[in-house]
Amino acid sequence: MKKLLKYLREYRLESFLGPLFKLLEASFELMVPLVMAKVIDVGIKTQDLPYILKMGGILVLLGVVGLVCSITAQYFAAKAAAGFGTALRNDLFSHIGSLSYAELDKAGTATLITRMTSDANQVQSGVNLFLRLFLRSPFIVFGAMAMAFTIDVKAALIFVVVIPVLSVVVFGIMLISMPLYKKVQRQLDRVLLTARENLSGVRVIRAFNRQEDEGRRFDEENGKLVKIQVFVGKISSLLNPLTYVIINLGIIVLIQTGAKEVNRGIITQGEVVALVNYMSQILVELVKLANLIITISKALACANRISAVFEQKPGITEKNHTCLEAGEGAPAVEFKDMTFTYDGAREPALSNLSFSVTKGQTVGIIGGTGSGKSTLVNLIPRFYDATEGGVLVDGHDVREYPLDQLRGKAGVVPQKAVLFHGTLRENMQWGKKNATDDEIYEALKTAQALEFVEEKAEGLELYIQAGGKNLSGGQRQRLTIARALVRKPEILIMDDSASALDFATDARLRKAIKERTQDMTVFIVSQRATTIRNADQIVVLDDGAMVGCGTHKELFENCEIYREICLSQLSKEEVQ
Repeated sequence: MKKLLKYLREYRLESFLGPLFKLLEASFELMVPLVMAKVIDVGIKTQDLPYILKMGGILVLLGVVGLVCSITAQYFAAKAAAGFGTALRNDLFSHIGSLSYAELDKAGTATLITRMTSDANQVQSGVNLFLRLFLRSPFIVFGAMAMAFTIDVKAALIFVVVIPVLSVVVFGIMLISMPLYKKVQRQLDRVLLTARENLSGVRVIRAFNRQEDEGRRFDEENGKLVKIQVFVGKISSLLNPLTYVIINLGIIVLIQTGAKEVNRGIITQGEVVALVNYMSQILVELVKLANLIITISKALACANRISAVFEQKPGITEKNHTCLEAGEGAPAVEFKDMTFTYDGAREPALSNLSFSVTKGQTVGIIGGTGSGKSTLVNLIPRFYDATEGGVLVDGHDVREYPLDQLRGKAGVVPQKAVLFHGTLRENMQWGKKNATDDEIYEALKTAQALEFVEEKAEGLELYIQAGGKNLSGGQRQRLTIARALVRKPEILIMDDSASALDFATDARLRKAIKERTQDMTVFIVSQRATTIRNADQIVVLDDGAMVGCGTHKELFENCEIYREICLSQLSKEEVQ
């Protein structure tokens, strides 16, 4: 939690004024029992109506001033907490965006969403209540005890006994409940993960008629969450009855002691009422403090989870912030004895790869499922870092580039076509912020998407739902290709991004890219031999190793795995 308090720096004044006005309100509240004692001992005892009205006016004034102080304190506390929450979520979002694929894979989407929403809101609520009550409640508790000593020392000793007993109960329950709240948040992650899987895979679930199975799985995870929440709720619920019992026992002893003191003429009836009021104030404030501690316990558990995300340092960082010039005569992309292993994996995903690609070449990458095709191309824009060896772009190791410059050179079309809600123009401008309509139309034409866009009638104002749900799979793929082409990258990476296209459209797409991209270096990852057979260079992968590199003709003659792929997909006439 300490690491997160830096987000209150801009709200130092509000963080000071909020508790200050709460203390002023508490001071006025502590004066009320004394005024009531005067009303009883002087006004009612002597039947002095003007005095009673005068004291009543003072009570009203204390109430109004206290209300103004309370509202002011609420305003400053809410402003500081809201600003804290906003800054925290902004930084957390930016930090998550800076993490490499490796850290994101390890953390998981569901838990990151929970920490940026539910956990952040819980911490914000904790800050708000802390600023409002954490000083006020102890101030009234010890202030009431001090005021009791000004009335009668013997009766005040009851306060000295009651307050430590209450403190042991409150803080004891807090120490038990804090670890349980952490467990609640972890189980909440699992519930959200299950819900997310069901929502994203709803079509598959219905296709296999697994609604009941998934419903039972969700009920099981949700049941565990409820069970833990009920358990910790039972422990937390002990606070109120225990504090009430202890306070009421204290009041009983206080009244008995006060009655004896009144009979002996040591204190007055009004002072006994004042002591009982002070004990009631302690009861109310300790109940508030107990609820505050429960909220703080939840907030601390959530703050630790958020801090854990901040402690996760990006695995990919910039070593150089100066743009690099392309090496003269250097290959566009080169892999030098490159080996890559995923975190926690026993075996490398790619082993000892070495090949180079000159500017303007088209490179096809083919191999079986899990052979490392996507991993290979993800190393070029440095989504992952090579474990051994290196990946060079224009003669420089990718780790030497500023990330903006390196990724500015590449246009990536991911395996899963992802579009964002908004207009077609806005989606295309992800590739180039200031792209003109002419540039967008040119990219659409190359990506074979212009025809269906024109059929939609809205043109570039075509509204696209989140994830492109209102488009077919092939349309989404063509638009993601167009988005990459808009920026006119030096290196175009197409990671199995034409799998949903029919063979005719795929052929037209490859022809258009070759004719219209000029000196662009193109990497095409595909399962189809027809897609990559005309590439200038074909890399064949098998279980993370490069088993062949050359043209279609060379590989068909010399590479057994490539020959098997071709014969399984093409006729003898097509192979030639």
